[in-house]
Amino acid sequence: MSILVGKDTRVLVQGLGKTGQFHTDKAIAYGTQMVGAVHPSRKGSVAHFEGEVDQSGVPGRDDTYSVDLPVFATVREAVAETGANASVVYVPPPFAADAVMEAAAAGLDLVVAITEGVPVADMIKAKRYLADKATRLVGPNCPGVITPGECKIGIMPGYIHERGRVGVVSRSGTLTYEAVYQLTLNDLGQTTAVGIGGDPVNGTNFVDMLRMFEDDPETEGVIMIGEIGGTAEEDAAEFVATSMSKPVAGFIAGTTAPPGKRMGHAGAIVSGGKGTAAAKIEAMTSAGIVMAQTPSDMGEAMARALG
Repeated sequence: MSILVGKDTRVLVQGLGKTGQFHTDKAIAYGTQMVGAVHPSRKGSVAHFEGEVDQSGVPGRDDTYSVDLPVFATVREAVAETGANASVVYVPPPFAADAVMEAAAAGLDLVVAITEGVPVADMIKAKRYLADKATRLVGPNCPGVITPGECKIGIMPGYIHERGRVGVVSRSGTLTYEAVYQLTLNDLGQTTAVGIGGDPVNGTNFVDMLRMFEDDPETEGVIMIGEIGGTAEEDAAEFVATSMSKPVAGFIAGTTAPPGKRMGHAGAIVSGGKGTAAAKIEAMTSAGIVMAQTPSDMGEAMARALG
């Protein structure tokens, strides 16, 4: 099993600029079922992709691929024609929240918003809109979601992933890759890896992901990577302490960050005495989470947690 995405996920790309084209090509090479694109000014055209397959991706394919994606004016039209059940958003920041809401209005199960720099006010509006919808949003400002050997939605490099038994959830894209690679090198692999993004307002949080991994029979343990700012990690620690039966390892980035300064992500800021690395580490340790002291220790921490 997997969570969020798998072999049956049919993906639309919203936004087909240079970034969208580049990563759509990589997703197709991996074996993801990309079925269409949404770009109003290019409606009725076809986006062509061809090249060599990513040998680390979905097995059992030819060595090369040649795919034509139809381009639609709206998500609703694209869903009706292609049967898509997910989308990935590469729309520029001023329009990204509208793209997310359009996807939800079309009834997609999953929307993965990669776009960085989406205005917080726009995301508040989008999150309120999604409150009574069945659509799950991952992101924005995230690397995406991957179930190794089945489906890759986002900007992560496919070759570092390997099918295995550990779920990965992270606020940091770069540290997601680092944790994944360490799990691969330690022969632990991943069931699904999810970057939830580092913005202060996002669609899916740590608790959401931990609950899914807890319910997934293939996932034997979870590694959770947080950073300074907000209280998401403290909330997750409480959930682990009260509701998780599976071992959890963790890491918190930003232990040397000065208070009051944004560090990388928009949400990575310590203010009002809240969101410090020390408070998060203490909460997670108290919940029984095995903590890595440095980024290079994450794979070893997960191995210790699994026993």
